[in-house]
Amino acid sequence: MTPRQLAFTLLQRVEKNDSFLNLALDHALSESQLSGADRALASVLIYGVTERRLTLDYQIDRLSSRPKESIDLAVRTALRLGLYQLIYLDRIPAYAAISETVSLLPRRSAGFANAILRSYVREATLALPDRSKGVAEYLSVAHSVSLPLARRLIASYGEVRAEEILRGFERPATTTLSVNTLRTSREELLRKLADATPTPTAPNGILTQGSVREMYGFEDGLFFVQDEASQICVEALGAESNEIVMDICACPGSKSFGTAIRMKNQGKILSFDLHAKKLPLIESGAARLGITIITTAERDGRSFLPEMEGKADRVLCDVPCSGFGTLSKKPEIRYKNPDDMASLPDIQAAILENACRYVKKGGVLVYSTCTILPEENEKNIQRFLENHAEFTLSPFSVGALSVENGMISLFPDTHSTDGFFVARMVRKV
Repeated sequence: MTPRQLAFTLLQRVEKNDSFLNLALDHALSESQLSGADRALASVLIYGVTERRLTLDYQIDRLSSRPKESIDLAVRTALRLGLYQLIYLDRIPAYAAISETVSLLPRRSAGFANAILRSYVREATLALPDRSKGVAEYLSVAHSVSLPLARRLIASYGEVRAEEILRGFERPATTTLSVNTLRTSREELLRKLADATPTPTAPNGILTQGSVREMYGFEDGLFFVQDEASQICVEALGAESNEIVMDICACPGSKSFGTAIRMKNQGKILSFDLHAKKLPLIESGAARLGITIITTAERDGRSFLPEMEGKADRVLCDVPCSGFGTLSKKPEIRYKNPDDMASLPDIQAAILENACRYVKKGGVLVYSTCTILPEENEKNIQRFLENHAEFTLSPFSVGALSVENGMISLFPDTHSTDGFFVARMVRKV
């Protein structure tokens, strides 16, 4: 199987089954016999076509004389692959992109695909909707996001800022590691890893590329994967040795790991999650890192645990959210409709309402999400504080980042992180 054949098959399967792209790709690559270079090309094609799918479809429908409904998924997928190579991969010659694409299809469809691709080569123009006739429609196609998401971002941030944010999500994806300082230092790990640089803000982060499991130090538990925004959240929580910490929605566990390391593996962390089948991710990760202070349990974040009332020094609510801050890493989220997630703010508020009862006087409560929608972020904090005079926002700083009002939205274009929200509060009475 060639990289293009794998991409052709997997892209159709993911779209039909609405499955998680990263998991499907990891499985497919592990089952394949592809070389390292071919695995890399397959990954570029699969992630690239998914990220640019709406832009590519606009070109297909514009160049085709057929009704778009008549182009079946196999033909459309092949055309997406061909056009992606022609538009975005300048190292692949046009003749190779076209011939390899056409070879994926049966003879009855090959001529149609060949004509579409050659039409694009003759024009050599990436067509986009007329911005003057509709900014949301333009942003949707230009940045390959659903029209409802484009409209929501414009409503929240205005036209100019919405486009800046969307451009930020198109930055090349990097892998961010959090150093396990129980076993090594950032300086030491930087010396061992090729093409690695320190994160600009988080004190123990490293930016790198490549397969994590094949990196130096993975088997020895010298690091774990964690975006810099998530590392900033852990620093905002600020846990210290010998404290009691509760991580209310903990899976897959990176914030629990970072907190335990910050506590020097001394104290107690209760890591809960609604889904019991995910808890082994935390347990196995903690074992690899040599962390022993984490206890896991299945628990709905809205369900009260009476024996913990007023007992926790710090409580983290990294609540389930729409995920619209992770478009660069999970490109399939680009095509979701925010309206389908209208119930999330109330669920998040209910989790926060319950979790605040665990915080002792003088303790810290952190609320976080990996989304950029204000209704899941600032608006939830505002309504929480209106009903809880015993809590107040608390300033925090991480490196050169100073958050004077106690809450911050992080964006890919301004902070070079995932889109993320953090609010730090302290219980006064």
